Amino acid sequence: MEDTATQPPPEPKPGTTSRLRELFSSRRVSVPVFAVAFAVYWYFVGLPTDPMLAAIWLWMGTIAFRPEQPWRYHLGFARDWIPIVLLLVAYDFSRGLADNGTAPHVTEMIHADEWLFGGTLPTLWAQEHLYDADRIHWWDVLASFTYFSHFVVCLTIAAVLWFRSRPLWGAFMRRWFTLTAAGLVTYFVYPAAPPWWAHEHGYIAQEVVRMSGRGWEAIGLHGGSKLLAVGQSMSNPVAAMPSLHSAFAMCAVAFFLTRVKKRWIPLLLAYPVLMSLVLVYTGEHYIIDAIVGYSYVAIVYLVVWLAERWWARRSGRRVGEAAESLLRAAAPAAPAASDAASADAAAAEVGAAPAIPPGDAERQSVRGSSGSEASDRG
Repeated sequence: MEDTATQPPPEPKPGTTSRLRELFSSRRVSVPVFAVAFAVYWYFVGLPTDPMLAAIWLWMGTIAFRPEQPWRYHLGFARDWIPIVLLLVAYDFSRGLADNGTAPHVTEMIHADEWLFGGTLPTLWAQEHLYDADRIHWWDVLASFTYFSHFVVCLTIAAVLWFRSRPLWGAFMRRWFTLTAAGLVTYFVYPAAPPWWAHEHGYIAQEVVRMSGRGWEAIGLHGGSKLLAVGQSMSNPVAAMPSLHSAFAMCAVAFFLTRVKKRWIPLLLAYPVLMSLVLVYTGEHYIIDAIVGYSYVAIVYLVVWLAERWWARRSGRRVGEAAESLLRAAAPAAPAASDAASADAAAAEVGAAPAIPPGDAERQSVRGSSGSEASDRG
């Protein structure tokens, strides 16, 4: 008969919850699930242009790419990004408030573009040669995707940098949000109208079609086009100077120009150039808006770089002073030889005999006693 008393108890079978946790802790499973979920959302709802939704999708993407990390790690993403998302949401709302009812600047941008291109308005030329009201071309699809990238490229770069290097993430965020704040202030100070608005209000006689979401309809993404139209209807229509679409694209590229090999620089710079051409073609901006946007990026990068250098020097001085005080506090007491040397110096000043170290004194006393004994024998 088998003795069951000495046998170990049977191991419990893993439950459904533990099996699912083990299954989704593999990147080979979590990444495809995330990709399918995003594709379904994109098809039925549209690409997320709202900062809150975009950040949530990026968060889920980081979870999918690092499923083995504990939840404390993933909650750290939410902790670091909540202030950022709130700032982007506040930017969207305040950007709409920048339309304070005052008459926007219109003719200055028109004259600037005509001066740059010999009397021709680039938006009119592009739509006259490329736009077809009865047919959607492949460049219309490219234009729609390029226009949409404005809403996700900087967020995606920030998410990847958070994922890979927190110092680089912080450096990128300082530049991006300084640029955003500078653009927002300009919208309040200098409201400017885009080409489509100028046509609707009679400043441009020839028709200008606003068609940044037109290309999505050619591939069946009608929801995305409608979602973009709703977002555009709620935004400030006279926030064209500077073009933050062009500025964000250049900001994303400029951060990596000194971090990649030289052969990649032309490819990187092609993105902001393409973005600006798309904005001109779709009636969203003038060329001068893009040029000013690029100038904002250059100024912001310079100002932030100078501020970082100042802060590093200031922090370095503080660290140096703190280290010096710690070394002083932890310095050992002076050795006995130093005390003897000090005593000798003091004795020389008052004309006294120099101080004799303890060991030498003992040897001298021994020699003295020996000498006295020898004299007694003599």
